[in-house]
Order: sequence, then C-alpha cells, then structure tokens
Amino acid sequence: MSAIVCRKRSNYAFDELQHTPPSASKRSRCSTGTASPPSSSASVYSSLSANASPSFTPPNVSDSAGNNDNVLNHLRKLFPHVEQQYLERAFEASGNDLDSAISNLNDICLELAAKRTDDRAGVNVEILSIASGEPATNNIPKDGSEWVDLLVREIMNSSGIEDARARAFRALDVLEKSIVARANVEATKNFHNESMILKEQVKLLFGENAILKKAVTIQHQRQKDFEEKNQELESLKQLLSRYQEQLRKLEVNNYALAMHLKQAQQGSSMPDRFHPDIF
Repeated sequence: MSAIVCRKRSNYAFDELQHTPPSASKRSRCSTGTASPPSSSASVYSSLSANASPSFTPPNVSDSAGNNDNVLNHLRKLFPHVEQQYLERAFEASGNDLDSAISNLNDICLELAAKRTDDRAGVNVEILSIASGEPATNNIPKDGSEWVDLLVREIMNSSGIEDARARAFRALDVLEKSIVARANVEATKNFHNESMILKEQVKLLFGENAILKKAVTIQHQRQKDFEEKNQELESLKQLLSRYQEQLRKLEVNNYALAMHLKQAQQGSSMPDRFHPDIF
C-alpha cells in the first residue's frame, strides 16, 4: 500500500514541476549530486548516487532533438523508477538544465522516500489503533495468509537487520493486539448472547413465578373455604348431637307419661255398684 501511496505522491509532485521552478537553495545544495540525505532516505539517495555517471559531460541542450534524447536517457539511467513523461516534465521545468533537473529529481525522490516512511508508520499506527479496538478498516489482515504476506513485505522492504527486526517486532505486536482485540470482541459477543439468553430465561421464570403465585393464592383460598366448611360441619354435628339427646329425653319422658296415664286410667275405672252415699 505504501508503494501505491508513493507512486501517487510522486505523480502529484512531478505534475507540480511545470508550475514550481526550482529554488536557488536546492540548486546549490544538490547540483553536485552528493547532498547529505536524511537518515530515513539514505538507501534511496545512495542508489541514486551509485547509478550516477561522474564522467558524464552534459550535452548542449540547444542542439538537435538527438541531444535531448541523450539527456533523457541519462536521466532514465539515474532515475530508473521514474516514468519517461515525468523525466521530460522535470527537464523542461528546469529550463533544459541537466544539473537543475538532477537536483530537483534528487530532492523529490528524497522527499517521497521520507513521506513513504511516514506513510508506512501511519499504516502501522492505523493497524495498531484497529487492534486496540477502534473501528476496523480494510488495512488489517483478516487471516493467517494475509499476516504472512504482511510480514514478508515488511521484511523485504527493510533496509537492514535492525530495520527487519523492528518491522517484524511491529508486525508481531500488531498481530498480538489484533488477536487480543478479536478475542475481546468474541468474548463480548458471547457475553451479550449469554446475557440475552439469561434475560429470556429470567423473563420465563418471572412468568412461571406469577403463575405459581396465582395458583398458591387460589389454593390458599380453597383451603380457607374448606376449613370454614369443616368448622360449620362440626358445629352442625354438635347441634345434631344435642338435638338427638333432647329427642331421647323427650321420648323417655313421653314413655313415662304414657305409663302414668295408663296406670291412672286403670286405677280410676268405676265398679258396677256405686256407693249409695255418693249416688
């Protein structure tokens, strides 16, 4: 991705050459082709210096078109990664001055190399932010093969052992944080699902509890009614016992009265002859 960003920015930078003439400071600083580059762009600058031909004599730019072709060929040897049209634009923007064109191209390449390093760092920062739990983008690998490709690209783009070690450390650190973030996401998702399931179960339990409470209330009312009816039945039984006792006493009294009546009737029966004093 950093190579794409570099290509886009290089195109943009070369497009601006037609509108931005080279400054005097840049000409004096890079006209010899041995300016001291930043540490982050040392490999780019050393490759440009190694490809430069110190014995080359600048052609007369006022000659025929063949001399222009020689100049462009020399620029192409110095900057093989730059397209032909941008070399022509750089040469024209420098007023057909070879030293100025080389100086401008060197400055642009150094700036683009520094920006490319910043872009790579920005990509790492973005991936780190994703691994830390921020919104995901398309920059973070999604499976093992993509992580392997990322690690291989980082190692291939390294400039030395220390740089490769640092890149591998960053990539592994990003992988670790990505795994932790993904595990946290999965744990959060599982916790949410379990929470929803538990909520549904609690809801069902509350419903069953309400039904049980209603059933207990009904059963309690029935038990209360049953106890009241039992008490009423006991009262009726006691009343019945008293009535039966009274009935038995009345029957005994009735029998006694009947016997007395019978005896009285037998004792008061009149004889055939009556007493003369009375009748």
